[in-house]
Amino acid sequence: MSQDVPSAASPTVSRARVSPAVTPAGTDRRPPGPPSPGRLAGVDLARGLAVLGMFAVHVGPEPSVGGPLGWSMELARGRSAALFAVLAGFSLVLLTGRPQPRTGQAGRQAVGRVLIRSAVLVVLGYALTALNTDVDVILSCYGLLFVLALPLYRLRAATLAVVAAATVLVLPQVLYLLRAALENGSWGDTVVAHDPLARVTGTDGLAGLLVTGAYPVPTWLPFIVAGMAVARLDLDRPGARNRLALSGTLLGVAGYGGSWLALHLVPGAQAAVSAATGGGPAGSAWWSDAVGDDPTAGVPAWLLVAAPHSQTTWSILGNTGVALVVLAACLTVTGRSPRLRWAVSPVTAVGAVPLTVYVGHILAIKALHTDDLAESAAPAVLLGFAAVAMLSALAWTRAFRRGPLEHALHAATTPAQLIR
Repeated sequence: MSQDVPSAASPTVSRARVSPAVTPAGTDRRPPGPPSPGRLAGVDLARGLAVLGMFAVHVGPEPSVGGPLGWSMELARGRSAALFAVLAGFSLVLLTGRPQPRTGQAGRQAVGRVLIRSAVLVVLGYALTALNTDVDVILSCYGLLFVLALPLYRLRAATLAVVAAATVLVLPQVLYLLRAALENGSWGDTVVAHDPLARVTGTDGLAGLLVTGAYPVPTWLPFIVAGMAVARLDLDRPGARNRLALSGTLLGVAGYGGSWLALHLVPGAQAAVSAATGGGPAGSAWWSDAVGDDPTAGVPAWLLVAAPHSQTTWSILGNTGVALVVLAACLTVTGRSPRLRWAVSPVTAVGAVPLTVYVGHILAIKALHTDDLAESAAPAVLLGFAAVAMLSALAWTRAFRRGPLEHALHAATTPAQLIR
Protein backbone atom coordinates (compact mmCIF):
# COMPACT_ATOMS: atom_id res chain seq x y z
CA MET A 1 0.00 0.00 0.00
CA SER A 2 2.59 2.51 1.10
CA GLN A 3 5.09 3.84 -1.37
CA ASP A 4 6.06 7.47 -1.00
CA VAL A 5 8.61 8.85 1.40
CA PRO A 6 10.39 12.13 1.91
CA SER A 7 13.83 13.28 0.97
CA ALA A 8 15.16 12.82 4.45
CA ALA A 9 18.74 13.57 3.57
CA SER A 10 18.09 16.98 2.14
CA PRO A 11 19.14 20.07 4.08
CA THR A 12 16.17 21.77 5.71
CA VAL A 13 15.19 25.36 5.14
CA SER A 14 14.62 28.29 7.39
CA ARG A 15 14.88 31.99 6.72
CA ALA A 16 18.65 31.71 7.21
CA ARG A 17 19.58 28.61 5.31
CA VAL A 18 19.64 27.08 1.87
CA SER A 19 17.25 24.40 0.63
CA PRO A 20 17.23 22.19 -2.45
CA ALA A 21 15.26 23.14 -5.54
CA VAL A 22 14.42 21.41 -8.77
CA THR A 23 14.56 22.73 -12.34
CA PRO A 24 14.76 21.08 -15.70
CA ALA A 25 18.14 19.87 -16.78
CA GLY A 26 19.44 22.74 -18.85
CA THR A 27 22.61 24.31 -20.09
CA ASP A 28 22.70 27.62 -18.24
CA ARG A 29 26.39 28.37 -17.69
CA ARG A 30 25.90 31.28 -15.29
CA PRO A 31 26.33 30.20 -11.67
CA PRO A 32 23.18 30.68 -9.62
CA GLY A 33 23.22 33.65 -7.32
CA PRO A 34 22.23 33.79 -3.67
CA PRO A 35 18.85 32.15 -3.12
CA SER A 36 15.89 34.45 -2.61
CA PRO A 37 13.46 34.00 0.31
CA GLY A 38 10.71 33.17 -2.18
CA ARG A 39 12.75 30.40 -3.70
CA LEU A 40 13.66 28.91 -0.33
CA ALA A 41 10.01 28.89 0.69
CA GLY A 42 9.01 27.51 -2.70
CA VAL A 43 11.28 24.50 -2.38
CA ASP A 44 10.06 23.73 1.12
CA LEU A 45 6.48 24.17 -0.05
CA ALA A 46 7.06 21.59 -2.79
CA ARG A 47 8.59 19.21 -0.28
CA GLY A 48 5.73 19.81 2.13
CA LEU A 49 3.20 18.93 -0.57
CA ALA A 50 5.15 15.76 -1.23
CA VAL A 51 4.99 14.86 2.46
CA LEU A 52 1.22 15.32 2.47
CA GLY A 53 1.08 13.24 -0.69
CA MET A 54 3.00 10.56 1.18
CA PHE A 55 0.40 10.70 3.95
CA ALA A 56 -2.31 10.19 1.34
CA VAL A 57 -0.62 7.00 0.15
CA HIS A 58 0.18 5.62 3.58
CA VAL A 59 -2.97 6.38 5.59
CA GLY A 60 -5.46 7.85 3.11
CA PRO A 61 -8.38 6.21 1.30
CA GLU A 62 -7.79 3.86 -1.59
CA PRO A 63 -8.20 5.39 -5.07
CA SER A 64 -11.07 2.98 -5.59
CA VAL A 65 -13.34 5.32 -3.60
CA GLY A 66 -13.67 7.21 -6.87
CA GLY A 67 -14.57 10.82 -7.49
CA PRO A 68 -12.23 13.77 -6.83
CA LEU A 69 -10.96 12.16 -3.61
CA GLY A 70 -10.05 8.90 -5.33
CA TRP A 71 -8.38 10.76 -8.18
CA SER A 72 -6.32 12.80 -5.69
CA MET A 73 -5.23 9.65 -3.89
CA GLU A 74 -4.18 8.10 -7.19
CA LEU A 75 -2.28 11.20 -8.22
CA ALA A 76 -0.20 11.08 -5.02
CA ARG A 77 1.06 7.56 -5.67
CA GLY A 78 4.64 7.40 -6.84
CA ARG A 79 4.80 11.03 -7.85
CA SER A 80 5.47 12.23 -4.31
CA ALA A 81 8.48 9.93 -4.06
CA ALA A 82 9.75 11.14 -7.43
CA LEU A 83 9.56 14.76 -6.28
CA PHE A 84 11.53 13.93 -3.15
CA ALA A 85 14.14 12.07 -5.16
CA VAL A 86 14.74 15.00 -7.50
CA LEU A 87 15.00 17.32 -4.52
CA ALA A 88 17.44 14.90 -2.91
CA GLY A 89 19.71 15.19 -5.93
CA PHE A 90 19.66 18.95 -5.54
CA SER A 91 20.55 18.49 -1.87
CA LEU A 92 23.58 16.44 -2.81
CA VAL A 93 24.98 19.39 -4.75
CA LEU A 94 24.19 21.74 -1.88
CA LEU A 95 26.19 19.53 0.45
CA THR A 96 29.17 19.36 -1.89
CA GLY A 97 29.22 22.98 -3.02
CA ARG A 98 26.96 25.36 -4.89
CA PRO A 99 27.34 27.27 -7.14
CA GLN A 100 30.87 25.89 -7.47
CA PRO A 101 31.87 22.39 -6.26
CA ARG A 102 34.12 22.41 -3.23
CA THR A 103 37.70 21.31 -3.83
CA GLY A 104 40.73 20.51 -1.73
CA GLN A 105 40.20 19.97 1.97
CA ALA A 106 36.72 21.50 1.86
CA GLY A 107 35.77 19.11 -0.92
CA ARG A 108 37.06 16.08 0.96
CA GLN A 109 35.14 17.14 4.06
CA ALA A 110 31.97 17.60 2.02
CA VAL A 111 32.35 14.10 0.58
CA GLY A 112 32.88 12.79 4.10
CA ARG A 113 29.67 14.46 5.27
CA VAL A 114 27.69 12.89 2.44
CA LEU A 115 29.11 9.44 3.17
CA ILE A 116 28.22 9.75 6.86
CA ARG A 117 24.69 10.89 5.99
CA SER A 118 24.37 7.95 3.63
CA ALA A 119 25.39 5.47 6.31
CA VAL A 120 22.95 6.97 8.82
CA LEU A 121 20.10 6.83 6.29
CA VAL A 122 20.81 3.19 5.46
CA VAL A 123 20.73 2.21 9.13
CA LEU A 124 17.65 4.31 9.87
CA GLY A 125 15.88 2.92 6.82
CA TYR A 126 16.36 -0.67 7.91
CA ALA A 127 15.35 0.19 11.48
CA LEU A 128 12.05 1.60 10.21
CA THR A 129 11.58 -1.40 7.92
CA ALA A 130 11.93 -3.66 10.95
CA LEU A 131 8.77 -2.12 12.41
CA ASN A 132 6.82 -4.15 9.81
CA THR A 133 4.37 -1.43 8.79
CA ASP A 134 2.92 -1.26 5.29
CA VAL A 135 5.30 1.57 4.39
CA ASP A 136 7.95 0.78 1.78
CA VAL A 137 10.83 2.72 3.34
CA ILE A 138 13.09 4.44 0.84
CA LEU A 139 15.73 5.82 3.21
CA SER A 140 18.18 2.95 2.74
CA CYS A 141 17.84 3.32 -1.01
CA TYR A 142 18.54 7.04 -0.68
CA GLY A 143 21.69 6.31 1.26
CA LEU A 144 23.03 4.05 -1.48
CA LEU A 145 21.93 6.47 -4.21
CA PHE A 146 23.94 9.30 -2.67
CA VAL A 147 27.06 7.14 -2.60
CA LEU A 148 26.63 6.12 -6.24
CA ALA A 149 25.91 9.67 -7.43
CA LEU A 150 28.63 11.33 -5.36
CA PRO A 151 31.38 10.94 -8.02
CA LEU A 152 29.28 13.14 -10.34
CA TYR A 153 29.09 16.16 -8.05
CA ARG A 154 31.74 18.19 -9.89
CA LEU A 155 30.10 17.89 -13.31
CA ARG A 156 28.41 20.84 -14.99
CA ALA A 157 24.68 21.06 -15.51
CA ALA A 158 24.83 20.12 -19.18
CA THR A 159 26.94 17.04 -18.49
CA LEU A 160 24.71 15.97 -15.64
CA ALA A 161 21.68 16.40 -17.89
CA VAL A 162 23.23 14.07 -20.45
CA VAL A 163 23.99 11.49 -17.76
CA ALA A 164 20.42 11.75 -16.45
CA ALA A 165 19.00 11.24 -19.94
CA ALA A 166 21.23 8.23 -20.52
CA THR A 167 20.21 6.61 -17.25
CA VAL A 168 16.52 7.16 -18.04
CA LEU A 169 16.88 5.47 -21.42
CA VAL A 170 19.12 2.56 -20.35
CA LEU A 171 18.72 1.61 -16.68
CA PRO A 172 15.00 0.64 -16.70
CA GLN A 173 15.77 -1.92 -19.39
CA VAL A 174 18.77 -3.17 -17.40
CA LEU A 175 16.56 -3.56 -14.33
CA TYR A 176 13.99 -5.49 -16.35
CA LEU A 177 16.66 -7.94 -17.51
CA LEU A 178 18.06 -8.33 -14.00
CA ARG A 179 14.63 -9.05 -12.55
CA ALA A 180 13.91 -11.52 -15.32
CA ALA A 181 17.21 -13.29 -14.62
CA LEU A 182 16.41 -13.49 -10.91
CA GLU A 183 12.95 -14.84 -11.61
CA ASN A 184 14.17 -17.50 -14.03
CA GLY A 185 17.12 -18.75 -11.99
CA SER A 186 18.12 -19.73 -8.48
CA TRP A 187 21.21 -17.57 -8.27
CA GLY A 188 19.22 -14.76 -6.65
CA ASP A 189 18.59 -16.88 -3.57
CA THR A 190 22.29 -17.72 -3.45
CA VAL A 191 23.23 -14.04 -3.54
CA VAL A 192 20.83 -13.23 -0.70
CA ALA A 193 22.02 -16.20 1.35
CA HIS A 194 25.62 -14.99 1.22
CA ASP A 195 24.86 -11.29 1.73
CA PRO A 196 25.79 -10.10 5.27
CA LEU A 197 23.40 -7.15 4.94
CA ALA A 198 20.53 -9.53 4.19
CA ARG A 199 21.34 -11.66 7.24
CA VAL A 200 21.57 -8.68 9.58
CA THR A 201 18.42 -6.92 8.36
CA GLY A 202 16.23 -9.90 7.49
CA THR A 203 15.62 -8.47 4.02
CA ASP A 204 16.95 -9.15 0.53
CA GLY A 205 19.93 -6.93 1.39
CA LEU A 206 21.83 -5.50 -1.56
CA ALA A 207 19.69 -7.49 -3.99
CA GLY A 208 16.66 -5.68 -2.60
CA LEU A 209 18.28 -2.27 -2.87
CA LEU A 210 19.55 -2.87 -6.40
CA VAL A 211 16.94 -5.10 -8.03
CA THR A 212 14.01 -6.59 -6.14
CA GLY A 213 12.90 -3.82 -3.79
CA ALA A 214 10.14 -1.25 -4.16
CA TYR A 215 12.76 1.43 -4.95
CA PRO A 216 15.47 -0.26 -7.02
CA VAL A 217 18.55 1.91 -7.43
CA PRO A 218 18.80 1.68 -11.25
CA THR A 219 15.44 3.35 -11.80
CA TRP A 220 15.75 5.91 -9.00
CA LEU A 221 19.23 7.09 -9.86
CA PRO A 222 17.91 9.18 -12.81
CA PHE A 223 15.87 11.33 -10.43
CA ILE A 224 18.94 12.03 -8.29
CA VAL A 225 21.13 12.94 -11.27
CA ALA A 226 18.42 15.18 -12.71
CA GLY A 227 18.20 17.02 -9.41
CA MET A 228 21.97 17.46 -9.40
CA ALA A 229 21.83 19.02 -12.86
CA VAL A 230 19.09 21.34 -11.68
CA ALA A 231 21.20 22.50 -8.74
CA ARG A 232 23.61 24.22 -11.14
CA LEU A 233 20.86 26.46 -12.54
CA ASP A 234 19.48 29.80 -11.39
CA LEU A 235 15.75 29.77 -10.69
CA ASP A 236 15.74 33.51 -9.98
CA ARG A 237 16.53 34.44 -13.57
CA PRO A 238 13.67 36.02 -15.55
CA GLY A 239 11.51 33.34 -17.12
CA ALA A 240 13.19 30.50 -15.24
CA ARG A 241 9.97 29.35 -13.59
CA ASN A 242 8.09 29.40 -16.87
CA ARG A 243 10.82 27.32 -18.50
CA LEU A 244 10.69 24.96 -15.53
CA ALA A 245 6.95 24.49 -15.94
CA LEU A 246 7.29 24.05 -19.70
CA SER A 247 10.05 21.47 -19.30
CA GLY A 248 7.95 19.56 -16.79
CA THR A 249 4.94 19.64 -19.08
CA LEU A 250 6.96 18.34 -22.00
CA LEU A 251 8.42 15.54 -19.91
CA GLY A 252 4.99 14.63 -18.59
CA VAL A 253 3.53 14.50 -22.11
CA ALA A 254 6.49 12.47 -23.33
CA GLY A 255 6.21 9.96 -20.48
CA TYR A 256 2.48 9.48 -20.04
CA GLY A 257 1.60 10.29 -23.64
CA GLY A 258 4.30 8.00 -25.00
CA SER A 259 3.05 5.16 -22.84
CA TRP A 260 -0.57 5.76 -23.92
CA LEU A 261 0.42 5.63 -27.56
CA ALA A 262 2.55 2.52 -27.09
CA LEU A 263 -0.18 0.64 -25.24
CA HIS A 264 -2.70 1.51 -27.96
CA LEU A 265 -0.48 1.03 -31.00
CA VAL A 266 1.52 -2.09 -30.11
CA PRO A 267 -0.64 -5.13 -30.93
CA GLY A 268 -1.54 -7.19 -27.87
CA ALA A 269 0.24 -4.89 -25.42
CA GLN A 270 -2.74 -4.20 -23.18
CA ALA A 271 -3.83 -7.82 -23.15
CA ALA A 272 -0.31 -8.96 -22.19
CA VAL A 273 -0.05 -6.41 -19.37
CA SER A 274 -3.50 -7.27 -18.04
CA ALA A 275 -2.84 -11.01 -18.10
CA ALA A 276 0.52 -10.60 -16.35
CA THR A 277 -0.99 -8.56 -13.54
CA GLY A 278 -3.94 -10.82 -12.86
CA GLY A 279 -6.47 -8.94 -14.94
CA GLY A 280 -5.44 -5.41 -13.97
CA PRO A 281 -6.94 -2.53 -15.97
CA ALA A 282 -4.21 -2.14 -18.56
CA GLY A 283 -6.11 0.69 -20.21
CA SER A 284 -5.07 2.98 -17.33
CA ALA A 285 -1.51 1.64 -17.07
CA TRP A 286 -0.19 4.77 -18.82
CA TRP A 287 -0.71 6.76 -15.60
CA SER A 288 -2.31 4.68 -12.80
CA ASP A 289 -1.06 2.14 -10.29
CA ALA A 290 -4.43 0.39 -10.54
CA VAL A 291 -2.94 -1.95 -13.13
CA GLY A 292 -1.22 -3.85 -10.32
CA ASP A 293 2.31 -4.87 -9.42
CA ASP A 294 5.26 -5.27 -11.73
CA PRO A 295 5.04 -8.82 -13.17
CA THR A 296 8.86 -8.95 -12.95
CA ALA A 297 9.69 -11.36 -15.76
CA GLY A 298 8.53 -12.62 -19.12
CA VAL A 299 6.33 -9.64 -20.04
CA PRO A 300 8.19 -7.25 -22.36
CA ALA A 301 4.95 -5.27 -22.80
CA TRP A 302 5.40 -4.08 -19.21
CA LEU A 303 8.14 -1.76 -20.48
CA LEU A 304 5.42 0.20 -22.28
CA VAL A 305 3.45 1.23 -19.17
CA ALA A 306 3.96 4.41 -17.15
CA ALA A 307 2.28 3.48 -13.86
CA PRO A 308 4.04 5.50 -11.13
CA HIS A 309 5.94 2.52 -9.66
CA SER A 310 6.40 0.52 -12.85
CA GLN A 311 10.16 1.32 -12.99
CA THR A 312 10.01 2.05 -16.73
CA THR A 313 11.47 4.81 -18.88
CA TRP A 314 7.99 6.19 -19.49
CA SER A 315 7.16 6.36 -15.77
CA ILE A 316 10.43 8.12 -14.91
CA LEU A 317 9.84 10.74 -17.60
CA GLY A 318 6.25 11.32 -16.50
CA ASN A 319 7.00 11.45 -12.78
CA THR A 320 9.88 13.85 -13.31
CA GLY A 321 7.63 16.07 -15.38
CA VAL A 322 5.04 16.23 -12.59
CA ALA A 323 7.77 17.07 -10.08
CA LEU A 324 8.98 19.99 -12.17
CA VAL A 325 5.50 21.39 -12.70
CA VAL A 326 4.71 21.18 -8.97
CA LEU A 327 7.95 22.92 -8.10
CA ALA A 328 7.36 25.66 -10.67
CA ALA A 329 3.93 26.30 -9.18
CA CYS A 330 5.35 26.42 -5.65
CA LEU A 331 8.11 28.82 -6.65
CA THR A 332 5.56 31.06 -8.35
CA VAL A 333 3.23 31.09 -5.36
CA THR A 334 5.93 31.88 -2.81
CA GLY A 335 7.67 34.37 -5.09
CA ARG A 336 4.58 36.52 -5.51
CA SER A 337 4.43 38.15 -2.09
CA PRO A 338 5.17 37.65 1.60
CA ARG A 339 1.44 37.36 2.16
CA LEU A 340 1.19 34.28 -0.05
CA ARG A 341 4.22 32.78 1.65
CA TRP A 342 2.48 33.26 4.98
CA ALA A 343 -0.71 31.63 3.68
CA VAL A 344 1.09 28.42 2.73
CA SER A 345 3.48 28.46 5.70
CA PRO A 346 1.96 25.38 7.44
CA VAL A 347 2.75 23.23 4.41
CA THR A 348 6.12 24.93 3.98
CA ALA A 349 6.98 24.13 7.61
CA VAL A 350 6.32 20.44 6.99
CA GLY A 351 8.76 20.56 4.09
CA ALA A 352 11.39 22.18 6.30
CA VAL A 353 11.59 19.17 8.66
CA PRO A 354 11.01 16.18 6.33
CA LEU A 355 13.08 13.56 8.14
CA THR A 356 11.41 14.27 11.48
CA VAL A 357 7.94 14.21 9.95
CA TYR A 358 8.65 11.07 7.96
CA VAL A 359 10.02 9.05 10.85
CA GLY A 360 7.32 10.41 13.14
CA HIS A 361 4.52 9.36 10.84
CA ILE A 362 5.85 5.79 10.55
CA LEU A 363 6.10 5.55 14.34
CA ALA A 364 2.53 6.84 14.56
CA ILE A 365 1.33 4.28 12.02
CA LYS A 366 2.93 1.57 14.12
CA ALA A 367 1.59 2.88 17.43
CA LEU A 368 -1.94 3.57 16.22
CA HIS A 369 -2.21 0.42 14.10
CA THR A 370 -3.63 2.42 11.22
CA ASP A 371 -2.98 -0.55 8.93
CA ASP A 372 -5.86 -2.32 10.71
CA LEU A 373 -8.40 0.50 10.60
CA ALA A 374 -11.48 0.26 8.45
CA GLU A 375 -11.31 1.97 5.06
CA SER A 376 -14.18 4.26 6.11
CA ALA A 377 -11.88 5.80 8.75
CA ALA A 378 -9.14 6.65 6.26
CA PRO A 379 -10.28 10.21 5.40
CA ALA A 380 -10.38 11.20 9.08
CA VAL A 381 -7.01 9.55 9.75
CA LEU A 382 -5.45 11.37 6.81
CA LEU A 383 -6.80 14.72 7.98
CA GLY A 384 -5.56 14.03 11.50
CA PHE A 385 -2.05 13.14 10.35
CA ALA A 386 -1.86 16.21 8.12
CA ALA A 387 -3.16 18.58 10.79
CA VAL A 388 -0.78 17.29 13.49
CA ALA A 389 2.18 17.42 11.10
CA MET A 390 1.48 20.98 9.94
CA LEU A 391 0.80 22.41 13.40
CA SER A 392 3.78 20.67 14.99
CA ALA A 393 6.15 21.62 12.17
CA LEU A 394 4.95 25.23 12.19
CA ALA A 395 5.50 25.55 15.93
CA TRP A 396 8.92 23.88 15.79
CA THR A 397 10.29 25.90 12.88
CA ARG A 398 9.26 29.13 14.57
CA ALA A 399 11.59 28.29 17.46
CA PHE A 400 14.40 26.17 16.01
CA ARG A 401 16.58 26.20 12.93
CA ARG A 402 16.39 22.44 12.23
CA GLY A 403 14.02 19.65 13.10
CA PRO A 404 15.10 17.24 15.86
CA LEU A 405 16.22 14.47 13.51
CA GLU A 406 17.63 16.97 11.01
CA HIS A 407 19.77 18.34 13.83
CA ALA A 408 20.88 14.85 14.83
CA LEU A 409 21.80 14.02 11.24
CA HIS A 410 23.77 17.25 10.96
CA ALA A 411 25.57 16.55 14.23
CA ALA A 412 26.46 13.05 13.05
CA THR A 413 28.46 14.55 10.18
CA THR A 414 30.71 16.70 12.39
CA PRO A 415 33.55 14.13 12.39
CA ALA A 416 34.03 15.00 8.72
CA GLN A 417 35.64 18.25 9.88
CA LEU A 418 38.64 16.17 10.99
CA ILE A 419 39.42 15.21 7.41
CA ARG A 420 42.57 16.89 6.11
